[in-house]
Amino acid sequence: MRQAEAPPSGKWTGPAHAGVKAPEPIVLPDPARRFAATAQRLEQLAEGHPMAAWLRFLGRLARAQHEAATTLAPGAALDPAAIAQAIDARIPPLAADGHRRDASWREGLARLLERIDRDALPDAALQVIEQLQRSDAAAQDRLADRFLRGGLAADDAGAAIYVAAALQVYFTCAAARLQAEDLRLLEERGLCPCCGSPPVAGVVTAGGTTPGMRYLHCSLCSTAWNHVRAVCITCGGTRHLALQAIDGDAGLVKAETCGECHTYAKLLYQIHDMQADPHADDLASFGLDILVAEAGFARHAQNPLLLL
Repeated sequence: MRQAEAPPSGKWTGPAHAGVKAPEPIVLPDPARRFAATAQRLEQLAEGHPMAAWLRFLGRLARAQHEAATTLAPGAALDPAAIAQAIDARIPPLAADGHRRDASWREGLARLLERIDRDALPDAALQVIEQLQRSDAAAQDRLADRFLRGGLAADDAGAAIYVAAALQVYFTCAAARLQAEDLRLLEERGLCPCCGSPPVAGVVTAGGTTPGMRYLHCSLCSTAWNHVRAVCITCGGTRHLALQAIDGDAGLVKAETCGECHTYAKLLYQIHDMQADPHADDLASFGLDILVAEAGFARHAQNPLLLL
């Protein structure tokens, strides 16, 4: 693993012209594209990958998420007054640990379990799916609550990956129904302004009107929000940041480590691949997580699909 000599500059230093504008603070997700893009990217990354079978499974799961996200009827209408009150109080309007979920999330779970390709799944995985399909609404809601509040038991891991996938669909579709101009960044900038969840990774842009900006991508509702570079997203420190990467790789994925709080977060650099997807490329770069953990750094927050 190699280490950068110094953290990158926190501001864009490219050419200054009329086409470079201030970055949008919040970018809401597009459910019609989010999961399809992740599925396509996972299928691409699986080719020749040492964890190819696992990535292909996650690609099939993302395809099932796409079908659920694009075929389900919209959930119950969001309460505008409650949303406005939360935003004024600097509270995420879809706070993952407090939002009253509509029953449509379970419909999404059912649709996902029906649509996932089971041909290559082992017997143990098939049994988990069948048990989930037989479970009642109360049991599914309890499992969702434990996932969202960090109370999962080891025995929950098999079922939790499907519950997490269904909750990603539900919260992504809910976030897409908000208005970005009404939202505000949270005081704790490392958390999603829509649902309060941590990011799965950050993307440093290379195109459009805001090249060189870092956008964090929510692990739950897929919202992206601007976060200044060269600042630790966990503690806000700036003095002991470094970029870690695997020797000989293309430089697409790096880990920004903080020597103050000993955490790290992934960064994807679009300049190396404009097709990079924060959800897929994070999963495919698990080897970097292992190396950074061995160096004594804890991940800022876990990818929900890495529960297994």
